[in-house]
Amino acid sequence: MSLPSKENFSEWFHELIQTAEIMDVRYPVKGLYVWFPFGFKLRQLVYGKLREIMDREHSEVYFPALIPETELRKEGEHIRGFEDEVYWVTHGGLTPLDVKLALRPTSETAMYPMFKLWIRNHADLPLRVYQIVNTFRYETKHTRPLIRLREITSFKEAHTAHRNYEEAEEQVRKAIGYYKEFYDFLAVPYMVIRRPDWDKFPGAVYTIAFDTVMPDGRSLQIGTVHHLGDNFAKTFEITYEGIDGEHYYVHQTCYGISERCIASLISIHGDDLGLVLPFEVAPIQIVVIPILYKGKDEIVLEFSKELLEKIKAFRFVFDAGEDRPGAKYYKWELKGVPLRFEIGPREAERREVVVSFRDERKKFSVPIDEIDEDRIRIWGEEMRLRLREKAVGSVLNRLKFVNELSELSDVVKDYVSLMYLCRNRECGEEIEKHGGKLLGWFEEIPDFISVGKEGKCIVCGSNGSLAVSARSY
Repeated sequence: MSLPSKENFSEWFHELIQTAEIMDVRYPVKGLYVWFPFGFKLRQLVYGKLREIMDREHSEVYFPALIPETELRKEGEHIRGFEDEVYWVTHGGLTPLDVKLALRPTSETAMYPMFKLWIRNHADLPLRVYQIVNTFRYETKHTRPLIRLREITSFKEAHTAHRNYEEAEEQVRKAIGYYKEFYDFLAVPYMVIRRPDWDKFPGAVYTIAFDTVMPDGRSLQIGTVHHLGDNFAKTFEITYEGIDGEHYYVHQTCYGISERCIASLISIHGDDLGLVLPFEVAPIQIVVIPILYKGKDEIVLEFSKELLEKIKAFRFVFDAGEDRPGAKYYKWELKGVPLRFEIGPREAERREVVVSFRDERKKFSVPIDEIDEDRIRIWGEEMRLRLREKAVGSVLNRLKFVNELSELSDVVKDYVSLMYLCRNRECGEEIEKHGGKLLGWFEEIPDFISVGKEGKCIVCGSNGSLAVSARSY
């Protein structure tokens, strides 16, 4: 069974998620999906990198999924941002609960009452923790695996507390650096954008978001970083005793990434044949396919053993099954296996291996004596760089700079639109009247965009900065 063309992105994505065994979409509750073993392994490898980055400076924790209504409602602005999406637990068995419990939509109101207990004086700061948990939001829009869910199964949220605003600001800069490293590792291009003040995280001083561009010209938010100031500290009375003996409110940050990181990985690198995965996160990094002929099986199998010994440090499959070679190629291309080795009688006699990469699909022969762990890792890194270059090209094909407001309605149907815009809300709202969501202003211009940062506002003509508008997931 062949996949739909990627040009029909929505159908291609839905079919690939199921056929490549990332997620099973047949669970009988809308917006909830089941990870297949193969998909879960991909999740483990991707989040393994995220954990490695977080563990350098943070401690991993786990907070309960149930939040008392009394705590959730303490931060009024925050709960107003989520109240339409909260799942409520109202009974324990048949007994009504005295206090309703919310399934966490996010964890600020679960964590911060405990932060009040943990933080006593300046020696307890900075506090940096993170958890990878499920969160629940009653999405009423069209749900989609990995992109828009009612149970976000893989929400990495970090929460930090600091002595003052400036130290929290420094943590925001670090968090942006962590996420840049993570998405560079996945070869996923991104834009770092400051959200408009009227569209920031509820309770935040400001919000920085990471957005990427999907193959259909829509944007996908793939990470957020929030400076919370002392807003939550005042609500939850999180204070510390300074060196001078006075008590001060902490200043906080939080930043999160969900399984949308895997959605972007699949969507941006995949093709009409299936997944295309960077070497480091592929559940199967290498497939070895022996080409067996009667009477010459033994020489091929013996030579294959020699090759398997050389690649034992990697995640590999030796596919000696009865399927024809073409069927095997299709199977492992669908799964996104980065590196394929083929061995037939001729190769065995010459002591060579036929090599092909998933992203290039061209074959070449290499003497087996030249294949070792270092060579394979170099090949993997070269493939990541090729994927990044191709992905940047795909993103650029879906970006368009707009000079005239009258052009915006047509452009935003198929492209992520760039324009100069001032910071006035009236001008931002005028942009959104033309069909796209105002994502905000570039915090920094990515290396693949050649447009300058400053210019005249497309709406009012005053001084503006480079902004982004798009149809968003």
